[in-house]
Amino acid sequence: MRYQISGKQIDVGDALQSHVKTELGGTLEKYAGRPTDAMVIFSRSAHEYLCEATVHLSTGLTAAAKGHATEVYAAFESCREKMDKQLRRYKRRLKDHHRERPEPVEFGSEPMYVLAADDSTEALEPDSLQPIIVAEMETKVQTLSVGEAVMQMELSGVPMLVFRNEKHGGVNVVHRRDDGNVGWIDPRNIK
Repeated sequence: MRYQISGKQIDVGDALQSHVKTELGGTLEKYAGRPTDAMVIFSRSAHEYLCEATVHLSTGLTAAAKGHATEVYAAFESCREKMDKQLRRYKRRLKDHHRERPEPVEFGSEPMYVLAADDSTEALEPDSLQPIIVAEMETKVQTLSVGEAVMQMELSGVPMLVFRNEKHGGVNVVHRRDDGNVGWIDPRNIK
């Protein structure tokens, strides 16, 4: 497994790096089986240390956790405990015994655009109906089943996930609704 351990304006020493590899490695071996790589970033916010960990699993899923405390080791332990809880909660789904994936999850590159909203109350009628694009980047779109997409959305802590449905290859969206349930948008089902 590959580890990328870094700090934002913090010196991450060898002792902390070996502690992270040992502890996080033990947690991942217990629940995930075959993780591919882990990225751990330490930073500081006022008097607290922050630790963010992202782990890519061989199933194509990504688990992310954050922790903070007044000491750097305690911040990592808080983050590791959250990762442990997530992986323990989804262990049965991650180790789906009824379905063996013959190949790793496919990724395709798709363009992603972030549109800027006009927050000013002065402009009641815009000069142009074209929205302003403030960011343009490519993002990976995974080929997943709907259940895997919901699990990926919950593991990564995002409110919405765009994915390619493995049954028919079409682009689908799962999202967290205001009532707490999960919504699924499949354009093929709209008539």
